Amino acid sequence: MGEAYFYHLTQGPLEQTLPVLLSRSLDAGWRVAVRGSDPGRLDWLDQKLWLGAEESFLPHGQAGGDHDALQPILLTQAEAANDPQCLMAVDGAQVTPEEVASLERVCILFDGNDYEAVDRARQQWRDLTGAGCGAKYWSEETGRWQMKSESPAKSV
Repeated sequence: MGEAYFYHLTQGPLEQTLPVLLSRSLDAGWRVAVRGSDPGRLDWLDQKLWLGAEESFLPHGQAGGDHDALQPILLTQAEAANDPQCLMAVDGAQVTPEEVASLERVCILFDGNDYEAVDRARQQWRDLTGAGCGAKYWSEETGRWQMKSESPAKSV
């Protein structure tokens, strides 16, 4: 059973934090799905990932292509076709307790400067931990990532 990691972004923007987490996930040998709620925002993320440094290139694609199942990182609004071990939810994208249970890790990244995003993340925490999922809350308020809270998985 996996865990949900909540990343409260206050110092660095999504386009700075996401590539770091994606790189670490690939280093762990995982395929990753990046789930967003807005196709325009996923296009924007796709462009940001293509513009990264050559030595830290992150192989990826957007859902709907001919090779979705082969993508190490797949940007999508729905269930991912690349059989991911890790799901990264951005911009309030929905995550279910079943997904947390079936994946190695679920990362929920949210903008700490956006009240609605914080409120949505709080609701996701309540929903997932209430369903028995393990969760960890990470904050970068000091300039370094620190785990601030943990809710262990429980049998329900």
